[in-house]
Amino acid sequence: MNQTIYLKNRPEGKPSLNDFQFIEEEMPEPGDGEILLKTKYVSVDPYLRGRMRDQKSYIEPFKLNEPVESGIIAEVIKSNNRHFSVGEHVNGMLQWKEFQTATGNGLNKVNASEAPLTAYLGVLGLTGITALMGLDKIGKPKEGETLLVSGASGAVGSVAGQIGKIKGCRVVGIAGSDEKIKLIKDKFGFDEGINYKTTDNMIKAIAKACPSGVDVYFDNVGGEILDAAIANINKFGRIINCGAISLYNETETPMGPRHEGTFIKKSVLMQGFTVRDYVKEFAPPMQQLAEWIKQGKLTYSETIVEGFENIPQAFLDLFDGKNKGKMIVKV
Repeated sequence: MNQTIYLKNRPEGKPSLNDFQFIEEEMPEPGDGEILLKTKYVSVDPYLRGRMRDQKSYIEPFKLNEPVESGIIAEVIKSNNRHFSVGEHVNGMLQWKEFQTATGNGLNKVNASEAPLTAYLGVLGLTGITALMGLDKIGKPKEGETLLVSGASGAVGSVAGQIGKIKGCRVVGIAGSDEKIKLIKDKFGFDEGINYKTTDNMIKAIAKACPSGVDVYFDNVGGEILDAAIANINKFGRIINCGAISLYNETETPMGPRHEGTFIKKSVLMQGFTVRDYVKEFAPPMQQLAEWIKQGKLTYSETIVEGFENIPQAFLDLFDGKNKGKMIVKV
């Protein structure tokens, strides 16, 4: 039998294991022009929370009582498609199933001899591309500027901070534990870190860590930390609105400070960023990221959970900050 994970309920507030359902299905067989895939690694990401709502967004919501999907690395174990051979690995948006068939459309081959397979879900996948393109398209960091990154020990934030260093910036990261602050400084080369969980006043903490102010803010969390960053933004500052994990489980829209005056006085740019808007431009950033890794300028961390049955829990753990770097489930 083939295990599949369905979305059972649309959660109110923080999701729980009760919102998922494990279903056993018949083992699929590939038809003409199809391949049979065995799931090897599953990416779980905060944005999946938005797809659990029945709301129009930049990507279709999940349907109730149907399989959840995310980025997956899978192995071709049977092939009726001349473009794919048994033993090859592919990366794409696939369903949370142990085995599934596909036509090959939307799948990209990945080479385990060039990089670990998990890297194609993270630093060499949408994670790394998000960090690089967000900075290049909106942040436009210049040598000598100060880059502030929230969610700095996470998959996107850790890469964004390293790219800032490559581009000659002073980089300050915000994370949720002293252990994570040590990680971003020792492994990822951040110049300074702020533990938001032990900081009473984020505005003052950012001011102290960024004495010349903030030129570019790469935001992965939103909420009060975004407010504090804006309070320290410089003239012509740029804010990359990439994620808002602090708000994803809110049942009502929280109210905060009114920033219009700051934006006008300081000519601040704040722009939402969705990497899927730039799908046709993915090749150059992937090549650049791979080159930086080969040069030793870029590294990455992964939190790998084992077991297909643990995919929902790994997803839930994102909201408790239990990941360092990319959260991946090994099946």
